[in-house]
Amino acid sequence: MTDASDPSSQPLMGHLTELRTRIIKTVAAVVIGAVVAFFFRELMLDMLQRPYLAVSDRELIITGPTQPFSIAMRMALFGGALLASPVIFYQAWAFINPGLTIRERKWAFPVVGALLFLFSLGVGFAYWSLPRALGFLLTILENLEAFVTVEAYTRFVIRFLLLFGISFQFPVFLYGAAAAGVVGSDKLASGRRWAVLIIVTVGAAVSPTGDPLTLLVLSTPLYLFYEATIWIIRWTLKK
Repeated sequence: MTDASDPSSQPLMGHLTELRTRIIKTVAAVVIGAVVAFFFRELMLDMLQRPYLAVSDRELIITGPTQPFSIAMRMALFGGALLASPVIFYQAWAFINPGLTIRERKWAFPVVGALLFLFSLGVGFAYWSLPRALGFLLTILENLEAFVTVEAYTRFVIRFLLLFGISFQFPVFLYGAAAAGVVGSDKLASGRRWAVLIIVTVGAAVSPTGDPLTLLVLSTPLYLFYEATIWIIRWTLKK
C-alpha cells in the first residue's frame, strides 16, 4: 500500500503532473527573465559583437527589415535563459528529489551550485575563446571577403556559448554516477582512451562549427574535468 503523502510513491499520473508543474515554473522563469533581458538587448548585442570586431574591420550587417526584431527577440530569450538558469537547475533537481534518500537530498544546494558554477564557467570560457575561433574561421579562405549578417552571427554565438555552458556540467553527472555506485574511480581511470574518444566524437557532433580549433578548445577542458573528477571521486567517495 502506497503512502499518498510520499511523493516517491505517487502513481504515474502523479509524476506527470509534477513534471508539468516543474516545466510550467521553468517556462515562467524564462519568460520573466526574457522580459527583463529585453530592456538590455542593445547591451547584450554589443557584448556579443565585441569578439567579432576584435578580429574583423567590417561591421555586421542586416539583410531584411524584420531582422532587427528577430535579433532583439533572440537576445531577450537568450538573456532570459541565462537569468532563469538557477530556477531551471533547481526545478530539475526538485523533480528528481522525491526519489532520493534523505541523505542524498542534502546534496541539493551543492549540486545546484556546482551546475550553476560550471555553466557560468563554460559560457565565460566560450566567450574568451570566441575571438580565436572567429579569427580561424574568417581567415581560412583569405580570398573571400566576409560580410557577416547579425542574424547568422548571433545565432552562431548563442549556440557556441550554450554548447560550452552545457558541456562543462558533465563532471557533476559523472560524479553523480560514481556516488550512485554505477562507476568508480578505478574504472574511470582505466577508461581514459574511451573517454577521449567519446569527448572528441560528441564534441564534433554538437559543435556549431565543426572546425578542429573549436573541437580542440572544447575537448581539452572537458578531458581535464574528467581527470579532475576521477581524483575528486577517489578522495571524497572512499566509503
